[in-house]
Amino acid sequence: RVDLMESGGGSVQAGGSLRLSCVISGYTYSRTQYCMGWFRQATGKEREGVAVIDSNGSTRYRDSVKARFTISKDSDKDTLYLQMNSLKAEDSGMYYCAAELCSASWSYDPNIDADMDYWGQGTQVTVSS
Repeated sequence: RVDLMESGGGSVQAGGSLRLSCVISGYTYSRTQYCMGWFRQATGKEREGVAVIDSNGSTRYRDSVKARFTISKDSDKDTLYLQMNSLKAEDSGMYYCAAELCSASWSYDPNIDADMDYWGQGTQVTVSS
């Protein structure tokens, strides 16, 4: 089983920045066999994909965050990151990191998909005007 734990959430003003981190452990298989992502859920809304990254480092973003957010990973530290800049009120929500086994042909669109196999507990992000 894969265990994930997010940190770095908080309250910021619109236009500000936050950097979320997710420490990953408990891999059942090689870490290179996992793809990972960030997801969020605002109050009263369904969970949605934010950004994903595959084992090769290729990334995909939700259209509304592509120009402002950056997903990255440090495999040596078993840590996933989400740098969020120019935050807007509509970015507020509970942010989750997640992972799943994936092959070289893995395809995931965070504009459409919002599910993975292993999930962290979430970290709250609140953006105020």
